[in-house]
Amino acid sequence: MITLRLQRKGRKKRPFYHIVVADSRSPRDGRIIERLGRYDDVSEKKELTYDEERVIHWLKIGAQPSNTVRNILKHEGIMYKMHLMRWGKTDEEIEAALTEWREAKEAKAGDETVSRKAQQKELLKAEEKEYKKQVEEKAAAAAKELERKKAEEARAKEEEEKAKEEPKTPAGEIEAALEADKESKEEETEAKADDKAAAETEEAPAEEKEEPKAKAAEEAEEAEEVTADDSDKEEKKAAKETEEEDSKEEEPKADAASEDDSEEEKEEEEEKKAEAKEEETEAKADDSDDQKEEEKAPAQVSTDMNANEAIDHIKDTPLEELEGFVPDDEDRVTVQRAWDSKQSD
Repeated sequence: MITLRLQRKGRKKRPFYHIVVADSRSPRDGRIIERLGRYDDVSEKKELTYDEERVIHWLKIGAQPSNTVRNILKHEGIMYKMHLMRWGKTDEEIEAALTEWREAKEAKAGDETVSRKAQQKELLKAEEKEYKKQVEEKAAAAAKELERKKAEEARAKEEEEKAKEEPKTPAGEIEAALEADKESKEEETEAKADDKAAAETEEAPAEEKEEPKAKAAEEAEEAEEVTADDSDKEEKKAAKETEEEDSKEEEPKADAASEDDSEEEKEEEEEKKAEAKEEETEAKADDSDDQKEEEKAPAQVSTDMNANEAIDHIKDTPLEELEGFVPDDEDRVTVQRAWDSKQSD
């Protein structure tokens, strides 16, 4: 059976179709009998071209259109024309009926376009209202946060002032009284101990009379030990003096070596200072470059504008300058439509 159908052409995600006459048993992209036209429903223009005489010829012969091709032919009025021809209408009657049909169709399409424009306006208004609402909510939240911080700072200041002005609490006075009681008790115990020691000294006067002889012997032994210690100290002093004289002779040599070391250290320090200066100049040059890049004007983003401003910006600016203007988080339908139409153009 011979069919009128569409044959896919074009590239990935950007197809268009040929209206062809082919055998129903052949594959979609296989051999065809004749090409009758071209159909493109991806672009906004909705391009459709066809040879009306050849289409009517194949329909008269008995070729069956596919569902898609049938809908296209209905939309163009060819199926209605075939119906009038089968009923035996003259060419003048067919042309009058077709003009009447086309006028009714255009009036209906005009009503649909008006309703679409109204829907577009309402959608834009809703998006602008939502955008303003979000901005107001953010501003209110920021104001509340600022008020909360101010209130916390005022409370902290009041607490500090109260802590400074408050007098000593009764608990502190009680602690001071307890400490005074402890001190008085300790003084009483020390006085009692002194009294006991005085009583014991009065009870043993006889023992103290026998002790002077023993004390004299002990003092003589201590004097001998002191003389021995003095002699040892003198020997140690003499040894120290000799060591100091030897060290004074060795000091000039050490001073000469230290001077050589100090000169080398000065040279190393000068080299380090020169390297540090070079690094500072390089860092300043890098900072100046970074500042120049930062001073460049930041790229605009569609989320910073309302819907009307974003759409106008997309229409007025070339496609190369719009790179990154519509981010991934853009959820407004009208802006996405304007961006898609700009890319397709």
